[in-house]
Amino acid sequence: MTAKGFGFAASVLALGVAGALGGVGLAGMAGAQGKPESLLPPGFDDPAPAPTPRPSASPRQAPAPAPVPGTAQPPVTQSGLAPLPSVPVDPSTLPPLPSITRDDLARLPSLAQLENMSTEELDQLLGLKPKSDIPPGAQRALTRVGVLAVDEGGLPPVMLSAQSDKLVRAVLNGTKGPMVSRWGHILLRRALASRLAAPLGMDPIEFAALRVGVLNRIGEYALARAVVQDIDTANWSPALTQEALNAYLASGDITGACPAVRLQGSQRQDGEWQMWQAICNAYAGETALAASQLDRALFRGVAPRIDVLLARRFAGAAGRGQRAVQIEWQGVEELNPWRFGLANALGEALPESLLKNALKDRGGAYYARAGALLPMLPARQRAPFAGRAAREGILSADAMVDLYSEVFADSAAEGDPQAHAAALREAYLASEPATRIAAMERLWAAGEALGGGDGYGARVLTAYAAARIPADEAHADAAGELIAAMLAAGLDRNAARWAGVIEEGSFGWALLALAAPRGNPVGQSAVDSFVSGDRSQAQRKSAFLVAGLAGLGRLDGGDAEALAGDLDFDLARQTRWSRAIARAAEVGNPALVVLLAGLGMQGTSWSQMTPLHLYHITAALTRVGLDAEARMIAAEAVARG
Repeated sequence: MTAKGFGFAASVLALGVAGALGGVGLAGMAGAQGKPESLLPPGFDDPAPAPTPRPSASPRQAPAPAPVPGTAQPPVTQSGLAPLPSVPVDPSTLPPLPSITRDDLARLPSLAQLENMSTEELDQLLGLKPKSDIPPGAQRALTRVGVLAVDEGGLPPVMLSAQSDKLVRAVLNGTKGPMVSRWGHILLRRALASRLAAPLGMDPIEFAALRVGVLNRIGEYALARAVVQDIDTANWSPALTQEALNAYLASGDITGACPAVRLQGSQRQDGEWQMWQAICNAYAGETALAASQLDRALFRGVAPRIDVLLARRFAGAAGRGQRAVQIEWQGVEELNPWRFGLANALGEALPESLLKNALKDRGGAYYARAGALLPMLPARQRAPFAGRAAREGILSADAMVDLYSEVFADSAAEGDPQAHAAALREAYLASEPATRIAAMERLWAAGEALGGGDGYGARVLTAYAAARIPADEAHADAAGELIAAMLAAGLDRNAARWAGVIEEGSFGWALLALAAPRGNPVGQSAVDSFVSGDRSQAQRKSAFLVAGLAGLGRLDGGDAEALAGDLDFDLARQTRWSRAIARAAEVGNPALVVLLAGLGMQGTSWSQMTPLHLYHITAALTRVGLDAEARMIAAEAVARG
């Protein structure tokens, strides 16, 4: 500081001390310095005294109004104003004060809860913030909830509005897991994402929560997040909030849930909610509060140590000068969605043994479905998960080709992902069709290395490469597998080019008999020729062929019954589910048909599917105008049966 600046500061400090000592010190200082000169104009700081009022009215002053005879006049004070009348107030006339009960007192937050509240929660508690900060004119209606309109491929919005809420609730609650059919998954996803009105008697928020729950259970986490984002956060119920948190966590969008978490505040007290609150407070600028919340969570053990450490690391990225957090995986024996989601969002490498063990467990499918779509993971890390996602219908053939193109361009890729990417490139670019077919066959034989299961993910990967093979007698031996690959991506017109090459009764013929856009009626003798050469377990492919042809209406009723009898199943047998889906098709309700079809296609393998279920599903879908989906499901059943 310069001498001039230091002198100014000392003067200010002296004036402050003088003010604190009172007027004596100030007067002493003034006397020592001499009388200061005023810079104001003359008379500005010494105004002239006010004139003394005259006792009588002057000619220029208006006389006071004369009192009205016979009325009492209020006394006049010295200031000339009448005093306020003193009227006694009867307490019985006052409105009663609101009573406070013990329940009201019990609902008041404790001091510890008040200390742990964010600014937004305090505003809500004191009534300073409304439930929703969206103007009434901008709030979204709940008459239609979803992200897929009719002109975008969605189902008609009013198809379920006249249905019983009990039936729809039972169907959605009963859909617990993935579909055995890739095309069944795609169709169910389409219905759940459509802009639909709630069934009669069902709250729209409950309907949305049920649909989002099914989307989460079949691995469509990004789409589940999109559906919940179509509803204003202030309208979320506890059930919808939980499903939204599941979707945000699985899709790696941790802070996407913060509007709901901060709005709902302390409505929940579980450990995961408290950690989410701390993270959201940190990203709202309240880093000190977030740090204290996570310290308290670690001290009280509201969640395992590794979970709190991951939350600390994530919250610390929102502020400056935060403490370094060392993630310690020692002693962690199992993976859970919180650890998987937070670690990937942070770029924290998961222990390889921990991830492998999780993928082998019963719930390991969750990590494969979520990992295949996490945008923060490089393609070489998503590739091992992609095969399952493709065969289940989560990833399209286009997405698979894009993924392996990134793997091929990644210099750090090695092992199976790099080998599969090189084989796919050869399947597209080799000069000879035979060489391209050989490359595809290597991918079809990859099995466990390409998503496991029955290898159908590899057929999805090679669908467009198979469509580039010319329909030639020279490649007739591979025609069936090429057709199966094309139909995995819905390329039915490309597959139909092989109709003149394949033999009647062959595997390729069976697929085209079901999937051809303009299929001709099929005779019993042709089906018998396929049955005689079927080497599948218990001739499941033949049973699915008969059921699919009967459901599509391409096989005579009498022939279908005779063939079904030979294969030991009865097309005429009825169940409660079959009667429900048949009735939904009879009244022309495609949305209800799709939901019931999804209920009947649950499972992890086509061995869990019966020909009777396939018959009723294809028949109902065909009747309500979804014949293209019915054809693809029937052909997939024969390809994977």
